[in-house]
Amino acid sequence: MGVVKDLGELYLARNYKRFPVAFVKGKGTRLWDEEGREYLDFCAGIAVCALGHCPEEVVSAIKAQAEKLLHVSNLYWTEPQARLAQILVENSFAERVFFCNSGAEAVEAALKLARRWAYLNHGPGKTRIVALENSFHGRTYGALSATGQPTYWEGFEPLVPDFVHVPANDVAALRSAVDERTCAVILEPILGEGGVIPLTQEFMAEARKLCKEVKALLILDEIQTGIGRTGRLFAYELYGISPDVLCLAKGLAGGLPLGAVLAREEVLSALTPGSHASTFGGNPVSCAAALAVLEKVLSTGFLDEVRLKGEALRKGLLLLVEEFPQKLKGVRGAGLLLALETRIPAGELCEALFSRRILTTAPKPDALRLTPPLIVTYREIDALLSTLREILSS
Repeated sequence: MGVVKDLGELYLARNYKRFPVAFVKGKGTRLWDEEGREYLDFCAGIAVCALGHCPEEVVSAIKAQAEKLLHVSNLYWTEPQARLAQILVENSFAERVFFCNSGAEAVEAALKLARRWAYLNHGPGKTRIVALENSFHGRTYGALSATGQPTYWEGFEPLVPDFVHVPANDVAALRSAVDERTCAVILEPILGEGGVIPLTQEFMAEARKLCKEVKALLILDEIQTGIGRTGRLFAYELYGISPDVLCLAKGLAGGLPLGAVLAREEVLSALTPGSHASTFGGNPVSCAAALAVLEKVLSTGFLDEVRLKGEALRKGLLLLVEEFPQKLKGVRGAGLLLALETRIPAGELCEALFSRRILTTAPKPDALRLTPPLIVTYREIDALLSTLREILSS
């Protein structure tokens, strides 16, 4: 295939099942491999490249910041980090922000925050964390313990104790699990790696109500749904509720590593000096990139377009479901985080699209996930739909 794959096979850990391609260049919704072949990207680095590959405004921000300051640590203030925190607070429920480097780190910080907040405010013993079956929150030990998919636990147990998992959208099970020992409930508004399963309005409202009743924190993991992916800046806006803690990463810095935990003052004040930290968290270059991303996403009409494109993609997929009922079941998700529910193996559909140079993912055997850059065009959506029709017809 080429030099890159040969080097990788020799020297890289074998913990990824990679597609047989090495990319060397990206622009917008397109990628090019070593041989110069062009691909249409409906993966976006797993919902990371919100503005596509190498967007001019983000690249310019990175270059300008890299020429001024790369790193000084969180022993000191930096302008990009402070300005980014301001914009996130001004456009959310939150009052304070903690920065880290990834989604797993953001979840880890949120879980530690919940237990420490409960300890400081309610004493020892209030340590239970309720999460969802089929959820995914990351690979570090706390995040893995919150993840409700035993396949990810194999060989890594014992996990962190006092996590309880309930089925998504099962209100009765949630009521049974949440009690006075609960310090937090952690939810993905849409279970991304679980197959793009949206939580219902009723379930989310009940989670908010129960947390208030037992004095627990509602943590929303918006690592995949945040930064405009659902057509709103944050998916919690779709539900008409506010969390106590919000985890962000993926699309936040448009391709650079950056995670964030947003919370109210009364909650995040539980993290006092020395209680939690991150050497690289809120790196000036990553924060400069995130400022450029947010400026674009928050610009007039941008999120309106995401919603319109998401609806165009959804309608096109539903027409395919009507056309191929023996092979397809339905469509799930919101905005430009959608899954085509399949009766045939979704992995085979993903492979067939890859052979036609369109990139997608299949997190579950019955779910083809579509997370294109938010700048995807209607013509590119049509190209995906026509290619899917061609594959399904064969």
